Order: sequence, then structure tokens, then C-alpha cells
Amino acid sequence: MRFTSYNQGIGHIFGTKARQTSVGATAFLSGNARMASLLPTAMRMASLQKDCAAALPPMFGMCDVLSFEDTQLVLATPTSAVAAKLKQQLPKLQAALTKRGWQVTNIKLKVQVTRSIAPAVHTRQLDFPPTAVAAFAELGDTLPATPQNATLIAAIKAMAARRR
Repeated sequence: MRFTSYNQGIGHIFGTKARQTSVGATAFLSGNARMASLLPTAMRMASLQKDCAAALPPMFGMCDVLSFEDTQLVLATPTSAVAAKLKQQLPKLQAALTKRGWQVTNIKLKVQVTRSIAPAVHTRQLDFPPTAVAAFAELGDTLPATPQNATLIAAIKAMAARRR
């Protein structure tokens, strides 16, 4: 199995979505003697989550591993529609997990309607050089003022004004 040994100290649980959260979780688990026994299980579940994500198409990114006991895997799905589509992918998932060393004989799906954290969307803002901003401003002034061009001219001028 592929997971970081808990003897290596506090680290990232591979397969979790947020590195900072997983490092905090491992710090908490390893900081208490009674909770430290849960760390290998958490690492194993995170590794299984990562392998499931690698085996399934991206549309199933919102699915999570709930449990894995006695060769039975239980996956959480956000909606029944996703569960119906995922049901068609179960033989492929089972074969992929078996190939990766997991002994999975049965996969169950449970619909979990609520999701605690929405995925973060990161956007990049491009920086235009001053010559490009000047060129857009000039373009906004030189386009013919027709009804078809009105919204385009307004958008170009607004963009040039924001970038100055």
C-alpha cells in the first residue's frame, strides 16, 4: 500500500484535498497516544481515496470513501444521479483497485446529500503591459459606433479603464 509511514513524523495524508488540513489532522492524531492508533487507518483511507480518484473519470471527483472493511468498499456520492452513473463504472473501479493491490470484492454506494466544503475555484488575472492597455483603449475609440458594436466598445473601454 502507498502511504506515508506515521513513524516519519507529521506529514501530508496523500489523497486528501487540502494539504494544510491533512497536516493539521496528522499533527492532532500523532499528538495524543490514544488517537495515534488512528493515524495508520487515516493514511490507508486517504491512499484508497487517491486510488479511487485515479481510477474514476473526473466527473466523480465529489465521491468519497466512507469505509473499507472485510473487502467491502462503501463510497459516498453527492446525488442519486451521480450514484446511477457511478454504478456503471463499478466493475472498472473494482478491477483498477485490485490491480493496485486492494482486495475489493464488493462496492456499495450511499447518497450523501450534504457536502461540507465546496471545491475552491482559483482564477488567474492576467497583467497587460501598458502598450496593450493603450492599444485596447485606442481600439475602443476607433471602432465604428454602430448598435452591433455598442456592447463591444463599452466592454473594451471598461477593460482598458480597469487595467490602468
